[in-house]
Amino acid sequence: MKSKVLITGGAGFIGSHLADELLGQGYEVRALDNLSEQVHGKDCKRPEYLHEDVELVIGDVRNREDVDKALEGVDYVFHFAAMVGVGQSMYEIREYTDVNNMGTAVLLEALIKHPVKKLVVASSMSIYGEGLCKSPNGELVTAQERPLEQLKAADWELYDKGQPLQPIPTPESKIPSLSSVYALSKYDQERLCLMVGRAYNIPTVAMRFFNVYGTRQALSNPYTGVLAIFASRLLNNNSPMIFEDGYQQRDFVHVRDVALACRLAMEKEEATGKVFNVGSGNNYTIQEIAERLATVMDKTHLKPEVTGKYRVGDIRHCYADISLANAVLGFYPQVEFNNGLEELANWLEGQIAYDRVNEASAELAARGLTV
Repeated sequence: MKSKVLITGGAGFIGSHLADELLGQGYEVRALDNLSEQVHGKDCKRPEYLHEDVELVIGDVRNREDVDKALEGVDYVFHFAAMVGVGQSMYEIREYTDVNNMGTAVLLEALIKHPVKKLVVASSMSIYGEGLCKSPNGELVTAQERPLEQLKAADWELYDKGQPLQPIPTPESKIPSLSSVYALSKYDQERLCLMVGRAYNIPTVAMRFFNVYGTRQALSNPYTGVLAIFASRLLNNNSPMIFEDGYQQRDFVHVRDVALACRLAMEKEEATGKVFNVGSGNNYTIQEIAERLATVMDKTHLKPEVTGKYRVGDIRHCYADISLANAVLGFYPQVEFNNGLEELANWLEGQIAYDRVNEASAELAARGLTV
């Protein structure tokens, strides 16, 4: 008999790709999703990209009846349901806390009554704050949040005792530094799941996703991943908008690689109780990302607009050390970045995106959340 897997948030970007990965390996898949308008648009209907073999339960992770219904007959759970986005979390505080923290609490109370073979929760690289760095003399340094006076002077880099710091791959052992409501809520999700899982003997794993990109991202959501936001701008013949100077560094990982890592975490006993970075292990500047996407979309005439502004909650540099996922899960990214970008560009040709970036930027500025 096939094992049945529940994915909360399973009709979304990452959840739907995970569903494909699991179905391909012979699992039955059920998705619990509220088809939120910000992600799925006004229609709020089953997405066309969601595999026909996925059983969709439309409901809210904060509603115990919906969760109990979704858990019936389930062997494994992936908890992906969450509000995402650093900027929006800084003013929709209650909504982020309610969906991310309370939703996780409701799910965990249900799991105590309906234990499963494993729970895998989606965490985020945002919990690290700044990534790990080293000083000019080679000493490892945990960078502190940049002072507001420094940011107002458009000095964007990280320093320790006046010396510039060099970013290096960030391992799971780095102590979290929570610089946004979103980051705090993801850390809360991660710790709640691991804590309750241990107490009730539910094997649990946390996956810290870095910048995930690929097909099916919500292009009209101005608080989604940066590549999707740039794509939305370019599709509407607008220049990508970049905060600070564009030289901040990030790790971009393809959504199919994320799905693979998550399946491995579910299947491998050695993963239980651990936290894993899910990234590519490579770093790119945001400026480079904007230019490369414009190239594959044949929009090189739309040069990035560098705003020279800081968005509250943003960090300077962070990219993944994935050696733990290599060693324990046997995870190695399969999708080369250029190929992933080409695939994304091909998919984008048939998409309609409502560019709400200016609207979102104005909202942040009005609230004093950009400097």
